[in-house]
Amino acid sequence: MDRRQFLTTTGAVALATAAPRALAQISGNDDARLSAAFAAIFERALDLSPMFVTSLGLDKGARAGAKSQLDDNSKSGMMKQLAATQAAIKELEGFEGAKLSDAQRLNLDVILYALGQQTVAPARFGLNSVQRPYRIFQQGGSYFRTPDFLNTAHTINNSADCEAYVARLDAFADNLRTDTALQRDEAARGYLAPGWSLELTLGQLKALRSQKAADSSMVQSLVKRAAAKGITGDWQGQASALVEKAIYPALDEQIAAIEALRGKTAAGDGVWRTPRGDEIYAAALKQATTTDLSADQIHAMGLEQVADISAQLESILKGAGYTSGTVGERLAKLNVEPSQLYADSPEGRAALITQLNRDVDAMKAKLPQAFATIPDTKLEIRAVPVEIQDGASNGYYNRAALDGSRPAIYFINLKDVGDWPKYGLGALTYHEGVPGHHLQISTAQTAGDIPMLRKTAFMSAYSEGWALYAEQLADELGGYATPLDRAGYLQSFLFRAARLVVDTGLHAKQWTREQATDYMVEKTGFARPRCQREVERYCTQPGQATSYKVGHGVWTKARAAAQADLGDAFDLKQFHAVLEEGAMPLSMLEQRVAARAKAAKA
Repeated sequence: MDRRQFLTTTGAVALATAAPRALAQISGNDDARLSAAFAAIFERALDLSPMFVTSLGLDKGARAGAKSQLDDNSKSGMMKQLAATQAAIKELEGFEGAKLSDAQRLNLDVILYALGQQTVAPARFGLNSVQRPYRIFQQGGSYFRTPDFLNTAHTINNSADCEAYVARLDAFADNLRTDTALQRDEAARGYLAPGWSLELTLGQLKALRSQKAADSSMVQSLVKRAAAKGITGDWQGQASALVEKAIYPALDEQIAAIEALRGKTAAGDGVWRTPRGDEIYAAALKQATTTDLSADQIHAMGLEQVADISAQLESILKGAGYTSGTVGERLAKLNVEPSQLYADSPEGRAALITQLNRDVDAMKAKLPQAFATIPDTKLEIRAVPVEIQDGASNGYYNRAALDGSRPAIYFINLKDVGDWPKYGLGALTYHEGVPGHHLQISTAQTAGDIPMLRKTAFMSAYSEGWALYAEQLADELGGYATPLDRAGYLQSFLFRAARLVVDTGLHAKQWTREQATDYMVEKTGFARPRCQREVERYCTQPGQATSYKVGHGVWTKARAAAQADLGDAFDLKQFHAVLEEGAMPLSMLEQRVAARAKAAKA
């Protein structure tokens, strides 16, 4: 599961609630009634999403049964989620005239906003998500999500956990067949990924299918983890039988269906090629950015920022001796310098991950300069699993379980180590690790005085904007040791600015995948395979890529406004303490930062 979809693809996620400690601290009858409403809604949400239960580490005790189940991915399951969300909205709208504390008013506003966004795709378009409009594609579908989920989210500590894993393998076969049937139905309505996406999907499906059942990653994940815990039983035999007799036949059916459909998909690469595609993209932009910015406004913003960041890089590269060619061409030369590359070998990949861990540890030592509260949530850094690396993102983050039973994971795609020159790795780690996603999400999850929705919400513009701000903050904290390291940070910003141009180009201006990739290579200097993987993500997940730079702009604007208001009294640690209030739409973030500055002055 990509951390960017944690709260944008599942209706249940938007129905979170107040934690027990928060309930104990709430005063006022209306506040208490609202918290009780949150609690009831949350329980109903958990009932509808066993995978959400596991992702939060709540699949124990009274909810242990959830560990044997997967989410209902059928159309009726989607409609149940929609009905639950609509019922929650109606219930919570009854509190709009209530006498609430400022904190509970903010909670209500954010939750109602999130719930409203959750209804858009199913109610207006009959789809699961406007940001992921295709049922099966190179980064979406049960085939892509479930093996990774079982390997990273499903913990193995005893024989009951092993039995639950086997039960989920059985359920996986059913979900594959459901996906296949629904993809046929949605294709008939005009919602089918571009042809090249289906080709990539087929490659990944066949790679998953080609392994001997006993040697498959799905089986070995269970076998190895059970052995490590000394759990006896014929887990390989049970799991292999299910893979061979249930999952592989379901994969065969899905492969055959995608092969039959791939010649029927509409031409083009953007979501404009689908029925009501322009409406879907407008909704995706609103959801991704939590703003009303139009595609044209975002496109213009991107062009301006690409020019500005390129000018900053010009100076650094010239000082480092890279003087000929465009900024993109000079970055491309730097990217292939032997001194900048790890060996394309298991040892080289291991050395790369070792360096990432060093960067995390070094930045952790600097965090007390800028943060008063620093969670100690464990972070692991892993390579993207080989069987999905062809279609997976270049890097992504999975949150830890709420109870600490499972660490957070920062994944990096090491299909080609040439994608990762050394001078750019620091910025990536500060984005995905600390002070980026890991610090922000862990801070919210461990905050004591906010509802669970505020603990677990992932609003892309807020969280991705923060992660880019974190790259900038790392610069202030001395995280980039050399001018070239700082060039890597600016190249990261250039990459995200180019995304504004590319995403809107693909979906609003009917750019082709090749045209978008050409632009990305020309402007950023990243290797073409890496750029193409990114563009392919934007093609099939409209809007999401715009959230980074739009969100970053609001974070920096909010900080600048607070500094101007407070002057010498501005406290960076107190500004960053807003993270403890959880994710929220950008307009609400600006309001909260302003209110906190006003309170600090008083």
